[in-house]
Amino acid sequence: VQLQASGGGLVQPGGSLRLSCAASEAIDNLNTMAWFRQGPGNQREFVARITSGGSVKYDDSVKGRFTISGDNSKTRIYLQMDNLKPEDTGIYYCKFRDYNANDYWGQGTLVTVSS
Repeated sequence: VQLQASGGGLVQPGGSLRLSCAASEAIDNLNTMAWFRQGPGNQREFVARITSGGSVKYDDSVKGRFTISGDNSKTRIYLQMDNLKPEDTGIYYCKFRDYNANDYWGQGTLVTVSS
């Protein structure tokens, strides 16, 4: 299974972007679908996740600004990012996890928030 993330780019502070992540095929026993990010000089960190049942969770730093969603096929997720801040800059990765704790990572898409 391969994941393809897209939608990154350069945006001014206060702007919006929508990231997409598509899996090449459906994953058996899918548990969660999530977004992580890695800023310059930082470790990869959790951003948001959605379970196969639709339950969502966000890191405190993005609550109220980012929205994670998925489609019914369980092969695509999205991250709507509003009111972006310079500290949101980084490479955004999607990750799907099954109930056997197997992780599938996308290649990352770069988000740059700068004036």
